[in-house]
Amino acid sequence: MAVSEMSVADKGDGPYGIAAGPGGALWLTFAHSGRIARLTLDGELDEYPLESPECRPTVIAPGPDGALWFTRSQDHRIGRITTGGETDSFPVPAPDSGPFGIAAGPDDAMWFTEMNTDRIGRITSTGELTQFALRWTGAYPSAITAGPDGALWFTLNQANAIGRITVHGDIALHPLPTPNAAPVGITSDGEAVWFVEIAAGQIGRISVDGAIKEYPLPDRTAKPHAIVAASAGDCWFTEWGANSIGHIAGNGRVTEYSLPTPSSEPHGITLGPDGALWAALETGGVARLEP
Repeated sequence: MAVSEMSVADKGDGPYGIAAGPGGALWLTFAHSGRIARLTLDGELDEYPLESPECRPTVIAPGPDGALWFTRSQDHRIGRITTGGETDSFPVPAPDSGPFGIAAGPDDAMWFTEMNTDRIGRITSTGELTQFALRWTGAYPSAITAGPDGALWFTLNQANAIGRITVHGDIALHPLPTPNAAPVGITSDGEAVWFVEIAAGQIGRISVDGAIKEYPLPDRTAKPHAIVAASAGDCWFTEWGANSIGHIAGNGRVTEYSLPTPSSEPHGITLGPDGALWAALETGGVARLEP
């Protein structure tokens, strides 16, 4: 595994989310400076400031309309940016909602979590927004992904569970076996859903029928944060506490790769258009891992 790093911002900018977008480029959120950046594979960087530097853009994902969509957790809005750099944003109706995770659904809409108000949101490409209330308070819904079954799956960080919502708004809860595991990142590999447990130092897998398996990491204090699937049974994740990128196979075998810069704070991770894994480093860089 070849591991390299590239500086894209100052430490105070806080690269956080990363996603592969149309046209073969990567898109990043700069959480601390309120900007979105476009990064080509050869290192060319374009930055797009948002109207509020304190809006805290966090997770970013490609949408069905060819644009990139992202959450603004500080000013409680959903952002949109075209590949040409034109930005727009839409307020979330619930006050102080704290949107965080966002993903394209199977219904040509974007779905997102509201950490502070225990809701799941849906927004169309024209900005029409619908909210679905969870039956649990203080659950802290975090990351979200489209599952292999046509539903959306999400982590409930403080309820210690994985949630599932259909496009019609039917919601189910799947408690985790490990107490206080604090799940965060989540992804689908096309067959099942994988997630990370930041407090327990474990990777989890849940089948569409709700069966859960957990795999302890070699370092239980590694603080796994985000996860992405490259193919079925082939997932990659960031280890914020261990300054590493981890890989888990379908049989649960874990391999870890240390990052060159100490304490680089890896957060978001995505599969790039070049077949490599790319991770956002909150201290100002991106890491590239070539299998």
